[in-house]
Amino acid sequence: MSDVVSGPVAHCPVGDSRARGKNRAASFGLDASVLVALLAASSAPTPLYPLYQDQWGLSALAVTVVFSAYSLALLSALLTTGALSDRLGRRPVLAGALGAQAVAMVLLASADGAGSLAAARLLQGAATGVATSAAGAALLDLENPRHPGRSALTNIIAPVAGMAAGVLVSTLLIRFAPAPAVTVYALLAALFTAQAIAVTFTTETVDRQANGVRSLRPRLGVPPAVRRTLLTTGTAVVAVWALGGFYSSLGPALVRLVAPNAPQAALGMIFFTFSAAAALTVWVLRRTDPLTTAIGGCLSVLPTAVLTLSGLHGAGLTTVYGGAALAGTAFGAVSRGVLRTLLDSLDEQYRAATLAAYYVLSYLSMSLPAVAAGVATRHYGLRTTSHVYAVIAALLAAAALTALAVSRARTEPSSSPRNRPLR
Repeated sequence: MSDVVSGPVAHCPVGDSRARGKNRAASFGLDASVLVALLAASSAPTPLYPLYQDQWGLSALAVTVVFSAYSLALLSALLTTGALSDRLGRRPVLAGALGAQAVAMVLLASADGAGSLAAARLLQGAATGVATSAAGAALLDLENPRHPGRSALTNIIAPVAGMAAGVLVSTLLIRFAPAPAVTVYALLAALFTAQAIAVTFTTETVDRQANGVRSLRPRLGVPPAVRRTLLTTGTAVVAVWALGGFYSSLGPALVRLVAPNAPQAALGMIFFTFSAAAALTVWVLRRTDPLTTAIGGCLSVLPTAVLTLSGLHGAGLTTVYGGAALAGTAFGAVSRGVLRTLLDSLDEQYRAATLAAYYVLSYLSMSLPAVAAGVATRHYGLRTTSHVYAVIAALLAAAALTALAVSRARTEPSSSPRNRPLR
């Protein structure tokens, strides 16, 4: 791994470790902010979906198609560019992706229908896929030996914190800004432009390799050392990310179904509840054994289904929000446990590719069930669809619990992987 100092500090003496350290710290902070901004932009449309439905007459199916356009484009980008920054370097890949992200925000601000909205989300998803694995890998490259585990923790908590921030800011703009569907994207476009410029002055952590174009061939590779972990925990990842897709795309419609007279802000805040609970869970459980954390997350899915269904049977909006909070808890716990296990002591050359593989599984789990739910809603209604979705999520969580329990039984406590705390 190279430690090239760029930008304003490029002319510092080689021995000036203080300047180098400051630049690496600044690079770490910027890469973390990139992950937050990317996921904030991904969730910002959620509170706006009811507005789009009212203005353009969009159906629940159209909303899930727009939502999934982003996820499927992101998946395509991960499959083709997941390892690109390992070959070309973090800085050029990030700068280009952030520039494309800014353009996507401009297109979202000018969208006037489902078609233009979906096209903008396609570009946004592709740019996010390129940037996510590069920024996440850069954080791992910049690990501070005095704070072991901080890079992995940041990789887990920054995205969920970003999702919560995106929903919250978008909801506030709906309440107070005169043109929220334009204002939120204009602010994000300015942020991504500034980040794209700032990235060019950060520390490069990867040596450029020849034939970087070869990494664009669609492929999905996971190092042998973590394949068993991904197989064991895959069902848990599917369960919690499917819940994320439900609350992100159909959550506002669910609130409207349970409480038709609920204020506009309540529609979007359902996904904020989910995301905020996920971020808080990651932070609270940062020193807990990863496998225990993942098991606890799977257990949380079961009462999530009960609360959600209770809300549909007269218990009211409070139980629906309680279900969203528990779903977020499950999401945070499983994500933290799985990613911590995957990323611990991972060789540098596999970092971006491994993150890409994890996010491919995650976004497939988020998008495909959401599209299926949108189709089912059109034919059977949201109430019936929500029942089926909750039951399937609970069954997946139960299957994941079985797999995790078997994994724990095979692992001696003394040999449990990397139980050092995250600081």
